[in-house]
Amino acid sequence: MDDVIIIGAGVGGLTLALTLHAAGIPCRVYEQAPQIRPIGVGINILPHATRELSRLGLEEALGKVAVATRESIFFNRFGQLIYREPAGRAAGYDWPQFSIHRGDLQMVLLRAATERIGAERVLTGWNCTGVDGDTALFADGRPPQRGRVVVACDGIHSAIRRQFYPNEGEPRYSGFNMWRGVTRWPSFLSGASMVRAGWLATGKMVIYPIRDNIDAQGRQLVNWVAEIETPHYRRRDWNRPGSLDDFFPAFADWQFDWLDVPALLRASEKILEFPMVDQDPLPRWSFGRVTLLGDAAHPMVPRGSNGAGQAILDARALADCLATIADSAAALTEYEQRRLGPTTNVVLTNRKNPPDAILREVYLRTGDRPFRAIEDVISGEELAAMSNSYKQVAGFDRAALATARSPG
Repeated sequence: MDDVIIIGAGVGGLTLALTLHAAGIPCRVYEQAPQIRPIGVGINILPHATRELSRLGLEEALGKVAVATRESIFFNRFGQLIYREPAGRAAGYDWPQFSIHRGDLQMVLLRAATERIGAERVLTGWNCTGVDGDTALFADGRPPQRGRVVVACDGIHSAIRRQFYPNEGEPRYSGFNMWRGVTRWPSFLSGASMVRAGWLATGKMVIYPIRDNIDAQGRQLVNWVAEIETPHYRRRDWNRPGSLDDFFPAFADWQFDWLDVPALLRASEKILEFPMVDQDPLPRWSFGRVTLLGDAAHPMVPRGSNGAGQAILDARALADCLATIADSAAALTEYEQRRLGPTTNVVLTNRKNPPDAILREVYLRTGDRPFRAIEDVISGEELAAMSNSYKQVAGFDRAALATARSPG
């Protein structure tokens, strides 16, 4: 059997390699970077994605480097509590929700991949420029690589996506920019809380710990994301350095009894800038024996902790199809049919009604003013319904996970 050719050693590509290996399907991974390094800041792995990583035997390794999130909390920009709900196992799921440094997640996946499929099958310094049928093409004199199928896991700047959609145009800008960073900080709230606060019109933040006990003082590594309405943006690059001066004024007075946000921002180890952009959903991903996966298939506005998670779900679906359908092109078509619709729904929902729509609703109903009691503004039942609606779209509501047929 020819190897599956995987382009890109990010979260999606490495998860696919591990899932294919578990199904007995050989593969090779080709990564553009000369060395795979633990870059980025924090991300969240929601229970539906953690389920798939647990099936690969990675839950223990992830638990050693991540924070198992226990609750999700919403505040207004005055520090007033809007809504609190349990998360992960604390909410009754069979799998945890992990808040983790993206680099830590990638290194867990990389170690497992090199141990299981062999280090010689994870190749670096291979810059894919496109495909010719079932053959991947590379720059710098690298020889073409033919496989059973070619899977583009090469991210938001995918050369293979660009080959199939050369006139797609620039990403769709939401009107909001974000800055991200990590800070060494004492534990706050439960020590495993994901906080969303404020609203985009005046400044919104997402704050959560991603590593425990990082020094002798028992501090955590805390990830933060600042978002604000911004008319202009620069080209998307996950690793573009950002400037504190560009967004700090919006949060300068966010001094709450549970967190001094200005001090948290000033103490950040590094700041990255990224525009809140996505692409319109594609009509198809698969072309003969070539298909797209993860950000190459469905780049989405980074809200709702769904980018990496949807790539992990893609990997499971694709491996299942290749393992059960002998005709490779038919397997890719079936994979697309399973995943294109659900991911399109997530992309479109992230534009208008992500989890932080709770914050928008309270902002609008209060006129951006403090409230006497949240019950005067919105009921707990309505808040819960808004939260559960997003979980259903993203595919991690408890009822769906409890009743879904176990894949594989």
